[in-house]
Amino acid sequence: MREEENMAEYKNVQKGALKLKGVGDMSSGKKKKKKDKERKHLEQQIMTTENEEPKKSYTDKRTPAQVAFDKMQEKRQMERILNKASKTHKRRVEDFNRHLDTLTEHYDIPKRNCGVFPSSGV
Repeated sequence: MREEENMAEYKNVQKGALKLKGVGDMSSGKKKKKKDKERKHLEQQIMTTENEEPKKSYTDKRTPAQVAFDKMQEKRQMERILNKASKTHKRRVEDFNRHLDTLTEHYDIPKRNCGVFPSSGV
């Protein structure tokens, strides 16, 4: 009785090979060729966009303070770039080493012997 109920659940199951989309419809993996209509349409779009003049309808909605801030940011960024470009790698390494020499020993990594660990107080 119980087996018949279990078998009834499997009556609607499809049997056979798994069917995948795009597999078996075309023989030996042939691909469809794209139509020339799509290419012509894209070429026309490109030609129309090249022929159109850029619209100058853009209005700057920033406040004068925002404009001044952006100009100063750009100026400072250019100064930083020129400063970095003027130094060679050797000069940068020397400056960095000089900076490390000025730091106190507090920042040094403590040296440890192998196998000797600080006592945990236990």
